[in-house]
Amino acid sequence: MTVNIENEYMDEITIDYLHIIHEIVDASIEYVHCPYEVSVNVLLTDNEQIRIINSEQRQIDRPTDVLSFPMIEFDEPEAFAIVEEHPADYFDADTGELNLGDIVISMDKVYEQSREYGHTPERELAFLTAHSMLHLSGYDHVEEEERQIMEQKQEEILQSKGYYRQNNNIS
Repeated sequence: MTVNIENEYMDEITIDYLHIIHEIVDASIEYVHCPYEVSVNVLLTDNEQIRIINSEQRQIDRPTDVLSFPMIEFDEPEAFAIVEEHPADYFDADTGELNLGDIVISMDKVYEQSREYGHTPERELAFLTAHSMLHLSGYDHVEEEERQIMEQKQEEILQSKGYYRQNNNIS
């Protein structure tokens, strides 16, 4: 597994973000039963840069907490067999790893939302990483039923690594 983490955040990051991201990416891959070695790219940035990316990619001109850019168009979540139809489109020729996609996280939002929801920045970063990894594995939350499924799966991934909500606020 390769997790490429690029830190463009200009302020100091006061948590062990490398460990958290690697741990949650690994737990997520195991959780969705991905049968391949994978690579994921993660960019840590601030509210202004994620706002620009959000505006360019989604035509939504405001900052968000996390953006996910999956490389695979799944027919249904976790249906990884689809990549075998066109392996050259999905696997890195040098490493043989399945390229799942890219994640962009606003560290400003990590700190803001951890205060808002009453839990640690570590838990918030883990949550955003798990959320995005589910998107990269074919999950979405457009419909209420999909949202509930994703929330349950996120919590199961987080709890498997010891990240629990500190209160009853939903995050």
